[in-house]
Amino acid sequence: MVMLASFPPDVRVVGTNVSLRPWELHDLSHMPALFDDPEVARWTALPSPFDLTAARARIARSHRLAAGGIGLQLAVTLPGEERVPRGEIGLMRDADEPDTAELGYAIGPAHRGMGLASGSLALCAELALRELGFERVILRIDPENAPSLGVARSAGFVPADAPLFHRPMKGRLHTLVTWTLPV
Repeated sequence: MVMLASFPPDVRVVGTNVSLRPWELHDLSHMPALFDDPEVARWTALPSPFDLTAARARIARSHRLAAGGIGLQLAVTLPGEERVPRGEIGLMRDADEPDTAELGYAIGPAHRGMGLASGSLALCAELALRELGFERVILRIDPENAPSLGVARSAGFVPADAPLFHRPMKGRLHTLVTWTLPV
């Protein structure tokens, strides 16, 4: 069972094609180009429009979540180019199953198709299972989000034998399919 009261505030993970690190104030100017996008607005809970005010709130939220032991929101970067974010991956402790980590991701439009989403999923899942002590890693994906379904498959996730999950987001109820990483 996961017993962390908080998450490491300075967690940094470097993989072959992707690096993950905490959001920092110097990221503010990059964030609107990453997240003020119709696809991000359609599939995520990130605010739209996403401006510098939203970016400041996102960074502050990421620090609160880590300190409270609720989750991590990490900038997706490239090894050797860690100062420039390309997207985000989030790891949240499941409220109903504290041994389960739910991952979510968004890659900026200029950086899609480079394997960053699947690479960050694999790296974050490894962090959750091997370093943070979670027993299970899941994704919850809208069945109409074909790009995200492809990312899940390429990162080794498979549909879980679980009922549909319903999450209110942006004024409507979203029906999501749970995907799991076989361990």
